[in-house]
Amino acid sequence: RPGLALCAGCGGRIQDPFLLRVSPDLEWHVACLKCAECGQPLDETCTCFLRDGKAYCKRDYSRLFGIKCAQCRAAFSSSDLVMRARDHVYHLECFRCAACGRQLLPGDQFCLRERDLLCRADHGPPPDGTAARERPPAP
Repeated sequence: RPGLALCAGCGGRIQDPFLLRVSPDLEWHVACLKCAECGQPLDETCTCFLRDGKAYCKRDYSRLFGIKCAQCRAAFSSSDLVMRARDHVYHLECFRCAACGRQLLPGDQFCLRERDLLCRADHGPPPDGTAARERPPAP
């Protein structure tokens, strides 16, 4: 509906023969749809993410608003494998004991103190006296 739509970027009427619709209620001039952070043009060839009425490229959206590793504070890519401890998320290579540096693997017992992960050897036996769970031997 050229001529009736208002651009979400500049606020002007869209009289162009083409417009870009990002969500059901936001329409843009082709030239106005750019990443609010880096200015990269966002079109049918580039994924667009919205936050608070602003458009972002995938890289900047992930950097600004994505979940970050609790250890290195870097954002995750879609292909990263992660480990979780309570509400903290870690890259596999960042999931290490803060005291000895040993990488913690699925099945390892660990303790989370503040942001620090500690392996069983560095945090001691469980406070309730129960036996610690060991990682099963590799086949």
